[in-house]
Amino acid sequence: MKKTTILTQVSGSSRKWFVVDASSAPLGKLTVQIARALMGKNRVDFTPHVDGGGYVVVLNSEKVRVTGNKETQKMYYRHSGYKGHLKTASLKEVREKKPEQILKQAVSGMLPKNRHRKLRLDRLKLIFGSSNPHEAQNPEILTV
Repeated sequence: MKKTTILTQVSGSSRKWFVVDASSAPLGKLTVQIARALMGKNRVDFTPHVDGGGYVVVLNSEKVRVTGNKETQKMYYRHSGYKGHLKTASLKEVREKKPEQILKQAVSGMLPKNRHRKLRLDRLKLIFGSSNPHEAQNPEILTV
Protein backbone atom coordinates (compact mmCIF):
# COMPACT_ATOMS: atom_id res chain seq x y z
CA MET A 1 0.00 0.00 0.00
CA LYS A 2 1.30 3.42 -0.99
CA LYS A 3 1.45 6.11 1.64
CA THR A 4 1.30 9.55 0.09
CA THR A 5 0.30 12.93 1.39
CA ILE A 6 -2.16 14.84 -0.73
CA LEU A 7 -1.21 18.49 -1.01
CA THR A 8 -4.06 20.85 -1.74
CA GLN A 9 -4.21 23.70 -4.21
CA VAL A 10 -6.58 26.37 -2.92
CA SER A 11 -8.15 28.66 -5.45
CA GLY A 12 -9.65 32.01 -4.56
CA SER A 13 -13.22 30.79 -5.03
CA SER A 14 -13.04 28.19 -2.26
CA ARG A 15 -12.39 30.71 0.50
CA LYS A 16 -15.10 30.98 3.14
CA TRP A 17 -16.28 34.17 4.79
CA PHE A 18 -16.64 34.43 8.56
CA VAL A 19 -18.19 37.14 10.71
CA VAL A 20 -17.49 37.78 14.39
CA ASP A 21 -18.55 40.43 16.90
CA ALA A 22 -15.54 41.98 18.66
CA SER A 23 -17.53 42.98 21.73
CA SER A 24 -18.35 39.34 22.52
CA ALA A 25 -14.98 38.08 23.82
CA PRO A 26 -11.69 39.39 25.24
CA LEU A 27 -8.93 40.47 22.86
CA GLY A 28 -6.73 37.37 23.16
CA LYS A 29 -9.45 34.76 22.70
CA LEU A 30 -10.90 36.71 19.80
CA THR A 31 -7.60 37.09 17.95
CA VAL A 32 -6.76 33.38 18.27
CA GLN A 33 -9.96 32.44 16.44
CA ILE A 34 -9.47 35.16 13.81
CA ALA A 35 -5.87 34.08 13.14
CA ARG A 36 -6.92 30.41 12.81
CA ALA A 37 -9.60 31.34 10.27
CA LEU A 38 -7.21 33.56 8.29
CA MET A 39 -4.61 30.76 8.15
CA GLY A 40 -7.17 28.11 7.25
CA LYS A 41 -6.43 25.88 10.23
CA ASN A 42 -10.14 25.18 10.60
CA ARG A 43 -10.19 23.40 7.20
CA VAL A 44 -9.80 19.65 6.83
CA ASP A 45 -7.40 20.12 3.91
CA PHE A 46 -5.04 22.50 5.77
CA THR A 47 -1.57 22.61 4.27
CA PRO A 48 0.99 24.86 6.04
CA HIS A 49 2.72 26.24 2.96
CA VAL A 50 -0.53 27.05 1.10
CA ASP A 51 -2.47 30.21 1.90
CA GLY A 52 -5.88 28.56 2.17
CA GLY A 53 -7.59 30.69 4.80
CA GLY A 54 -10.79 32.62 4.51
CA TYR A 55 -12.01 36.16 4.94
CA VAL A 56 -12.91 37.42 8.41
CA VAL A 57 -15.27 40.37 8.97
CA VAL A 58 -15.03 41.81 12.49
CA LEU A 59 -18.02 43.87 13.55
CA ASN A 60 -17.80 46.46 16.37
CA SER A 61 -14.01 46.42 16.12
CA GLU A 62 -13.76 49.63 18.14
CA LYS A 63 -15.46 47.95 21.13
CA VAL A 64 -12.87 45.20 21.67
CA ARG A 65 -12.68 44.16 25.33
CA VAL A 66 -9.61 43.69 27.51
CA THR A 67 -9.41 42.35 31.05
CA GLY A 68 -7.60 43.60 34.12
CA ASN A 69 -5.60 46.83 34.00
CA LYS A 70 -4.55 46.43 30.36
CA GLU A 71 -6.37 49.62 29.36
CA THR A 72 -3.66 51.70 31.05
CA GLN A 73 -0.77 49.22 31.42
CA LYS A 74 -0.56 47.68 27.95
CA MET A 75 1.82 49.72 25.81
CA TYR A 76 2.27 49.95 22.04
CA TYR A 77 5.70 50.87 20.67
CA ARG A 78 6.83 52.28 17.35
CA HIS A 79 10.23 53.51 16.29
CA SER A 80 11.22 55.94 13.56
CA GLY A 81 14.66 54.42 13.07
CA TYR A 82 16.51 57.37 14.58
CA LYS A 83 18.23 57.20 17.97
CA GLY A 84 15.94 58.13 20.83
CA HIS A 85 12.78 58.24 18.70
CA LEU A 86 10.87 55.45 20.42
CA LYS A 87 7.20 56.41 20.70
CA THR A 88 4.94 54.73 23.26
CA ALA A 89 1.18 54.81 23.64
CA SER A 90 -1.11 53.02 26.07
CA LEU A 91 -4.08 50.97 24.91
CA LYS A 92 -6.39 53.78 26.00
CA GLU A 93 -4.56 56.30 23.79
CA VAL A 94 -4.52 53.95 20.81
CA ARG A 95 -8.26 53.29 21.27
CA GLU A 96 -8.94 57.03 21.03
CA LYS A 97 -6.77 57.66 17.94
CA LYS A 98 -6.74 54.43 15.89
CA PRO A 99 -9.02 51.77 17.42
CA GLU A 100 -8.59 49.41 14.45
CA GLN A 101 -4.86 49.08 15.21
CA ILE A 102 -5.56 47.17 18.43
CA LEU A 103 -7.07 44.18 16.66
CA LYS A 104 -4.87 44.43 13.58
CA GLN A 105 -1.61 44.34 15.57
CA ALA A 106 -2.87 41.53 17.82
CA VAL A 107 -3.86 39.34 14.85
CA SER A 108 -0.63 40.20 13.03
CA GLY A 109 1.39 39.01 16.02
CA MET A 110 -0.41 35.64 15.98
CA LEU A 111 0.16 34.96 12.28
CA PRO A 112 3.32 33.21 11.06
CA LYS A 113 6.10 35.56 10.05
CA ASN A 114 6.33 34.58 6.37
CA ARG A 115 5.32 35.84 2.94
CA HIS A 116 1.65 34.94 3.50
CA ARG A 117 1.26 37.29 6.46
CA LYS A 118 0.43 40.45 4.50
CA LEU A 119 -2.00 38.59 2.23
CA ARG A 120 -3.78 37.13 5.24
CA LEU A 121 -4.05 40.53 6.93
CA ASP A 122 -5.58 41.94 3.73
CA ARG A 123 -8.43 39.44 4.18
CA LEU A 124 -9.19 40.83 7.64
CA LYS A 125 -12.05 43.35 7.37
CA LEU A 126 -12.46 45.57 10.44
CA ILE A 127 -15.88 47.27 10.53
CA PHE A 128 -17.00 50.01 12.92
CA GLY A 129 -20.55 49.41 14.06
CA SER A 130 -22.77 46.36 13.75
CA SER A 131 -23.88 46.61 10.11
CA ASN A 132 -22.11 44.13 7.82
CA PRO A 133 -21.39 45.45 4.29
CA HIS A 134 -20.22 41.96 3.22
CA GLU A 135 -23.59 40.30 3.80
CA ALA A 136 -23.79 39.18 0.14
CA GLN A 137 -20.97 36.66 0.69
CA ASN A 138 -23.15 34.72 3.19
CA PRO A 139 -20.59 34.66 6.01
CA GLU A 140 -20.62 31.96 8.68
CA ILE A 141 -20.62 33.04 12.30
CA LEU A 142 -17.23 32.43 13.92
CA THR A 143 -17.73 31.15 17.46
CA VAL A 144 -15.39 32.46 20.14
